[in-house]
Amino acid sequence: MNLSKTIIGNDPALKSLLRNVKIVAPTDATVLITGETGTGKELIATAILKNSRRSDKEFIPLSCATLPESLIESELFGYCKGSFTGATADKKGILAAVDGGTLFLDEINSLPLSVQVKLLRFIEAGEYLPLGSVKTRKADVRIIAATNTKLDEQVNAGQFRQDLYFRLSVVPLLLSPLRERPRDIKLLIDHFLNYFSKKYVARTPSLSNEALETLQRYSWPGNIRELRNFCEYLIILRRRIIGLNDLPRENLENKSETGLASHFKLPAVGVDWPELEGNLIRQAMVRTNGKYKDASLLLGMSRDAFYYRTRKHKLEAAKKVGVGNSQ
Repeated sequence: MNLSKTIIGNDPALKSLLRNVKIVAPTDATVLITGETGTGKELIATAILKNSRRSDKEFIPLSCATLPESLIESELFGYCKGSFTGATADKKGILAAVDGGTLFLDEINSLPLSVQVKLLRFIEAGEYLPLGSVKTRKADVRIIAATNTKLDEQVNAGQFRQDLYFRLSVVPLLLSPLRERPRDIKLLIDHFLNYFSKKYVARTPSLSNEALETLQRYSWPGNIRELRNFCEYLIILRRRIIGLNDLPRENLENKSETGLASHFKLPAVGVDWPELEGNLIRQAMVRTNGKYKDASLLLGMSRDAFYYRTRKHKLEAAKKVGVGNSQ
């Protein structure tokens, strides 16, 4: 599976995540994907599956938030006849059904504490106990979990087991919200407009510069899912050129607080420009592990311009800012 064709973006953090996906996919390590709603967590889970040795085996996605607490345990682990009212026959659970394959537990933060204990036991020993049974069962299942909350905060609040959190996050993958990837917005818009123009057999519209700039400033609280739906809306409009007047009001009014540099507010006391520039360069190099190309992209400048500034601030040796060798 070619990740670059299914997951669109040039953001350095996204590229780093995709490199980690390629590394972890062939293993059986448990993975925890964290990201806001609509950032593509299930897409990442699917990418891990397609690049794993279990790619031709069963894959079951389960949202832990959609099942009531009284049912999720029996759905996961199964039950024996007579274990509760209405249990008229033995029933295999999801773990038995996905034996040999991959189970994607979305919204793992919604899993009841009582079930967390049993899931931890299964991850550690590959064993589980169906409801009403005294005999443990075994299953070979890879677990990929996802959450749209900060699980460490839930651990501190006593809402999530710390031992399960550590066991799930053997390989943590963090998906950045779309508002932190403004330069990827045009790529995503072009991709979705082309997709929906083929689906609806319609002409692919073009966006005016003003409309595109407005969309890049929008915070996209629904992230990529919201952007995808928005592009479908544009195709349905069947306009040749999309201008400001064609954008919904919320796209005009809801601006990202962490978006483009044009929204930076200059402090009343001013700034020490050399110090600020040097600090931003240090942060970019640390975030990209000293990779000049990725760091320059993060700051929106050419690699030559970025390299000039690192020499200007005597930061050309990446080890001076606490990162590995530069590239």
